[in-house]
Amino acid sequence: MSRMLIFGLGYSAGRLGERLAGEGWHVVGTTRDGRDGTLRFDDREAVLAEIAAATHILSSVPPVAESDPVLIQYGSVLARSRAWLGYLSSTGVYGDADGAWIDETAATGGGRRAARAQADADWLAIGARVFRLPGIYGPGRSPLDRVRAGEAHRVDVAGQVFSRVHVDDIVSGVMAGFDGPAGAYNLADDCPCSANDVVTFAARLIDCAPPPLVSLDDLSPMARGFYAENRRVANGKAKRVLGWTPRWPDYRLGLRALSAMTRPSPVSAAPPAASVDQR
Repeated sequence: MSRMLIFGLGYSAGRLGERLAGEGWHVVGTTRDGRDGTLRFDDREAVLAEIAAATHILSSVPPVAESDPVLIQYGSVLARSRAWLGYLSSTGVYGDADGAWIDETAATGGGRRAARAQADADWLAIGARVFRLPGIYGPGRSPLDRVRAGEAHRVDVAGQVFSRVHVDDIVSGVMAGFDGPAGAYNLADDCPCSANDVVTFAARLIDCAPPPLVSLDDLSPMARGFYAENRRVANGKAKRVLGWTPRWPDYRLGLRALSAMTRPSPVSAAPPAASVDQR
């Protein structure tokens, strides 16, 4: 049986774990406190036992205090492991590109993500498949949810472009990487665009007025740092080397699907079940 150990069972990695478990994998995840049947990250004896048993190991844990906690605690063991290794990184490692297209040959370490870039490089050094992710959206975590909650905004910054990826396309990209060579892969959709366009489209889907434009000066320092970077993320390597194709290559398709999932149920009742099996 294939066994996956996931460090950091968060949104994207948790979605992967659910998919693998549904396909018959044995999946174990870690969290800081061992909640909901997971392993506590600092339960070294139990984690080492799972590392030894795993056929596949993935980390989605971001750097903490300028270092990668998984590599600090377990890096020497992981480097000797014969398991498949994967790491969920960020396209933030590329820094600002002034709106240009960026692929995996671009330099990393620029901008505000020095610790993430170092973790990215360290995972590559031990033979991992490193998946660099842009803005992630999916069920329960999308512009639709932010618009509904009154938390969305549009920012008055001309020429700003971002890439994004649906969480289920991350799952399929990681799974495609099971048979691919070690290295870095960008997992992004085919349609980089302004965040304002995405928010406006989300508002239209749920019949809301688009939120007003706000000034960059009105944002938090963290948010201003986000808008200080401008790039288009190319996904050609993952398509070419891994045979990956995003199911949601355009944010419009992804948001329409999410909107359909969350629309109110029809008022009329469903017809009664047929008396014979209908497949």
